[in-house]
Amino acid sequence: MSMHTAGTEPRSTSYKWWVVFLLWFVCFFNYADRQTLSAVLPDLETEFHFDKEQLGLISSAFMWVYAGCALLAGFACDRFQRRHLIMGGCLFWSLVTVATGYCSQLWHFVTVRALEGFGETFYFPASMSLVSDYHDGRTRSRALAFHQSGVYAGTILGSWFGAWLAERYGWRAGFYFFGGAGVVLALVFYTFLREPRRGQAETATAELAAHGIVDGEPLSLRETVAALVRSPAAPLLMLAFVGANSVATVFLSWMPTFLYEKFHLPKSAAALTATLYIQLASAAAVPLAGTLADRLAGRFTGGRIVVQAAGLLCGAAFVTLVGRTTSVSTLVLVMMVFGICKGFYDSGIFASLYDAIEPRARGTAAGLMNTVGWGGGAFGPWFIGWLAKHGNRPTEIENMSDGIAWGGAIYLAAAGLLLGAIWVLRREKSMAEK
Repeated sequence: MSMHTAGTEPRSTSYKWWVVFLLWFVCFFNYADRQTLSAVLPDLETEFHFDKEQLGLISSAFMWVYAGCALLAGFACDRFQRRHLIMGGCLFWSLVTVATGYCSQLWHFVTVRALEGFGETFYFPASMSLVSDYHDGRTRSRALAFHQSGVYAGTILGSWFGAWLAERYGWRAGFYFFGGAGVVLALVFYTFLREPRRGQAETATAELAAHGIVDGEPLSLRETVAALVRSPAAPLLMLAFVGANSVATVFLSWMPTFLYEKFHLPKSAAALTATLYIQLASAAAVPLAGTLADRLAGRFTGGRIVVQAAGLLCGAAFVTLVGRTTSVSTLVLVMMVFGICKGFYDSGIFASLYDAIEPRARGTAAGLMNTVGWGGGAFGPWFIGWLAKHGNRPTEIENMSDGIAWGGAIYLAAAGLLLGAIWVLRREKSMAEK
């Protein structure tokens, strides 16, 4: 059923936060399922004799399909009930996660990771659009920031618990556990999630009228493309996401292996250290950054983006230090500060984009954001694996250290794009006022 025929959902203040609470758990398993693989890459290398370039290919297969299908997913969520896409996707990717435990050849792993990317690509466009129809500009950054904390929790526990299970019961155990739990979650939560009307949150704030929207009918393909083209800041936000995401995907895919091989930590300790300090610091920073972004957005144009740019500018040096340091204590400190900076950027990924896009095009805009951001970012894990094998340094881990350190330069370039987006938005507003 097309979404615009629905819209009898609860609109109470309490329910809009219950929606965020429910989706937090789905988001948790979205990331726990995908992160479990990174924790067991050393096991796959040992058991199946995969080299690092092959391991990088397995990691990137998820991201390439995730990115390639994201625009389709976003377009679909602007036209169909998002709760079906969210919970149906959760059921699908959870079953694929279980199937990962039965893999034994390279093409098996590439295939299941690609299928998992397809299932998970529907989640963020649908969930971000749905949450934004419950939360207007006054609470949107905070709502999306709280939801974002599910990413961090899923990343930490997916990595650590997957490695812990692998040490005790074999590498397959984590996939069975997280996949099975996701199946149960999807079936239980399906009846609790209600679909809001498109643009519901803006109705009370006259934001729809500002966009010239008369009703909640979905846009045609031509109208959707036109809505995206009318926003000159959107391409800059998406390109910045490529840079920030390429650094993030390298950390997510390779840090457990990096710590295991460079600092000789036990596998479970390496998996925990690789995620705990960065993700907890990000989780602590995101609510603060979201609150600050909501306030600044109400005071001047580009306020949310200022918070993101500050996170990337400050984080660049600490990304470089992660690759360069040889001290575990220094590593932990710089990872924590990097995590805080990353949280400031993460708090506005979609909220900043939605400030520049009309409500009926949000799903497609989020899908395009993921297509561009994950499509470009997916080359990061593969490149680090290639560099480890073919770089000029004497050892693979030295080559990997160089690749991680260069992420600081990528952060600076992404910050420059965000500053460009702020300039474009302010110029656009100034011209409109003349």
